Amino acid sequence: MNLHEYQGKELLSSFGVRIQRGIVAHNAKEAVDAAKQLTAETGTSWHVIKAQIHAGGRGKGGGVKLAKNLQEVEELAGQIIGMNLITPQTSAEGKKVHQVLIAEDVYYPGDNEPEEYYMSVLLNRGTGKNMIMYSTEGGMDIEQVAEETPHLIFTEEVDPALGLLPFQARRVAFNLGLSGTAFKEMTKFVSALYTAYVKSDASLFEINPVLKTSDDKIMAVDSKVTLDDNALYRHRDLAELRDLREENPIEVEAGSLGLNYVDLDGNVGCMVNGAGLAMATMDLIKQAGGEPANFLDVGGTADAARVEAAFNIILKDPNVKAILINIFGGIVRCDRVAQGVIDAYKNIGNIKVPIIVRLQGTNADIAKELIDNSGLDVLSATEFQEAADKVHEVLS
Repeated sequence: MNLHEYQGKELLSSFGVRIQRGIVAHNAKEAVDAAKQLTAETGTSWHVIKAQIHAGGRGKGGGVKLAKNLQEVEELAGQIIGMNLITPQTSAEGKKVHQVLIAEDVYYPGDNEPEEYYMSVLLNRGTGKNMIMYSTEGGMDIEQVAEETPHLIFTEEVDPALGLLPFQARRVAFNLGLSGTAFKEMTKFVSALYTAYVKSDASLFEINPVLKTSDDKIMAVDSKVTLDDNALYRHRDLAELRDLREENPIEVEAGSLGLNYVDLDGNVGCMVNGAGLAMATMDLIKQAGGEPANFLDVGGTADAARVEAAFNIILKDPNVKAILINIFGGIVRCDRVAQGVIDAYKNIGNIKVPIIVRLQGTNADIAKELIDNSGLDVLSATEFQEAADKVHEVLS
C-alpha cells in the first residue's frame, strides 16, 4: 500500500526523523490558511506547493511550485488542485490531483550551501537482508545515477536479527562526505529512518532528497513509502491511510470481492486458481502470440459466484479479445468448476469474446464433457498445449 508524501512524512516524524514541515490543503482557500499557519509556526516566508499523488517526478510535470507570497500560494494551489498531473511514472492520462501539501521553504541562506542526498531502505531479496541505498546525487532519478555514475551509489546491508549497528550509520555519514554537526545529524537520521522502516512493516522508504540545510540540519524533504499489505493487520491506523482514489478502480473492486487481480496491458484475460499456475498461464499466453490482460487468481473455491465475479471483472477491460480459464482441480473438483463456468456464463449472457476453458485434475474428463455439451460458445481443453493452440486460434 502506497502513502502520500504528507502521510509518509507524518510517519517518519513519529519515529524521530526530521522532516520538512507542511500542511495539507484541498482547495485554494485552505492553501492560503495553511501557508499563514505554517509561517506562524516555522517563520517561513516562502512556501512550496506540492501535488499529492502516488507517483514520482511530480516536479517535472508541473506539480511542485515555489510561492513567494500568499497571492502566489492561492494561484498556484488553484492551478494544481484538480489538474491531471502527468509524470514519468503515470499513464498518458495522468492522475487527478485532489490535494496539495503546503510546505515550508528549507533552502534558506546560511553559513554553508545546502546539499541534497538520496536515501532508501528496502529488502535485498538476494541476501535476505535489509539494505540502505544512498548517494550524494540527491534530487536526481536514481536510475539515471545508477546508469551514468554507478560508483556514486552506496549500499549498507543490515542483518534483520541484529538491526542497524552504530558503526553502519556512521559509515553512511562518512561516505556522504559529512563531518562535524552534519555527521552527527546524519547518523541520527539514518538510525531513525531504519527504525521507521522496520517498525511500520514497510517494503520501501525512499527519501529523495535528504537535505543538509545551510545550518547543517538533516531532514527529509520528500518521502515515498510503500507498506507491506500482508502486515497491515498489525497496523490498523496505517491501513486507514489508504487512498482508493489513487488505485486502479478495477483492482479495488476485485479486492473487495476477494479476488487477487492485477491489471495489465494485454488482450487475453486470465482466470486461474493459484499464483504459480497464474504465472505459468501468462507465459502460455505469450507463447501463443497473445499478451496477458491481467493476473487473476480466484483461489481454491472457484464456485459459480466466484467465477461470475471474475468474469465481470475481466470483461470490464475493453482490450480483452479472449478469456483463458485455467483451473487445476485439486482442492476443488473440476466438474464443479465447469458447472460454475456454465452457470456464470448463462447469468451474465451475451459474452462476445471467445472463452477457452482448460480444466485438469479431479474429474477433468467429466468437466470437459459438461463444457462440450453445454451448448455455449466455450472451447474446452485438458492439456496445456491444447489450451495454447486454442488461444492462438481465436486470436488469429
